[in-house]
Amino acid sequence: MDPLLLPHALPAAPQAELNAAATPIGTTPHKPRPRGRIERAHDEPAYVLHAHPWKETSLILDVFSRHHGRLALVAKGAKRPTSQLRTVLLGFQPFAASWSGRGEVRTLTRADWSGGVAPLAGLPLLCGFYFNELLVRLLAREDAHETLFDAYHAAVMQLGADPRGLTAGVEPMLRRFEISLLRELGYLPPLDRESQSDQPVRADAYYTVDPQLGVLPTKPTDGSHAELDSARLGGGLYLGAQLLAMESGDWAQAGAARAAKTLMRELLHYHLGTQPLRTRQLLIDLHQL
Repeated sequence: MDPLLLPHALPAAPQAELNAAATPIGTTPHKPRPRGRIERAHDEPAYVLHAHPWKETSLILDVFSRHHGRLALVAKGAKRPTSQLRTVLLGFQPFAASWSGRGEVRTLTRADWSGGVAPLAGLPLLCGFYFNELLVRLLAREDAHETLFDAYHAAVMQLGADPRGLTAGVEPMLRRFEISLLRELGYLPPLDRESQSDQPVRADAYYTVDPQLGVLPTKPTDGSHAELDSARLGGGLYLGAQLLAMESGDWAQAGAARAAKTLMRELLHYHLGTQPLRTRQLLIDLHQL
């Protein structure tokens, strides 16, 4: 496996599966822009989400940049053994990208490494692949999300701080990124207020979170919520205290972590459609997601 394509610490079979999971460049909607105008960017903070070979010695990169969002760049000559790009265009390594061109695929003109993150392995590597797959599946092309980029950068820094372990605190980190992603895309309403009435969520009340309607109050009466769960898309029933804890990031609150896992799973399933996340299944197999 060429180190430019994906970090190589993942075992061979799962890594091949992860490569197949990435959306091919050009299949995600992108913003229309005027034809004919050459666009340039200089020293843009960026990460490589995915790469695949192009011609004999080049790569096409799926890049997440801070001010331009996701975009496709061709890195000419990046596969040559003598290319300096080989040590820069690595997964989960921040770099400063410069590019120019017109059309859907621009040309990378310069790439400079931006700082040290230890190579990821094991569980941190799987978490990183999970983040990348979410971004590739959910982000439209050339739609800037600076807050989300900063959240991704912070998550990568946390993964790199414990590159071989991360056994403690992995689930709160996963939930924080999922919440940042869904909220930035407009898929997650404030969890401390009822969406239709704008009334504050009460800690002792019960709610459902509908992917389209938001936070809705409900009144379970018989102790069995099976009918209520099956009647709503998304299904989950949440205590107000759990929603308030998710909103504030208080993962020490009883039941908050489990409730957040359920809610994120439901919302992501709704917005991703029928094609499952391959990295999610790998993490489920490891009892982490």
